[in-house]
Amino acid sequence: MRIIGIDPGTGILGFGVIDVERGKTRLVTAGVITTPAHTPIDERLEEIFDGLTDIIAETKPEVMSIEKLFFTKNVTTAISVAQARGVAMLTGRRAK
Repeated sequence: MRIIGIDPGTGILGFGVIDVERGKTRLVTAGVITTPAHTPIDERLEEIFDGLTDIIAETKPEVMSIEKLFFTKNVTTAISVAQARGVAMLTGRRAK
């Protein structure tokens, strides 16, 4: 089974793709999608969508796991991460 894991963020979104077969795990690829800090949020989310779309098309995962949000004191950061998480969820859904 091929699994992609996502650590959402608008500045840096981390991902890792693994294969799990007969109890053994093998790293396929891992990396980050970065977006410039002073770019409008809609452009940043589009870059995340496009980058994840390419990664999913290339690696063809069967399952996607996205880190859940935990409440932080910085509400602005929490909203930004939630937006990136939503884009990641939509990207995975569209790839089905």
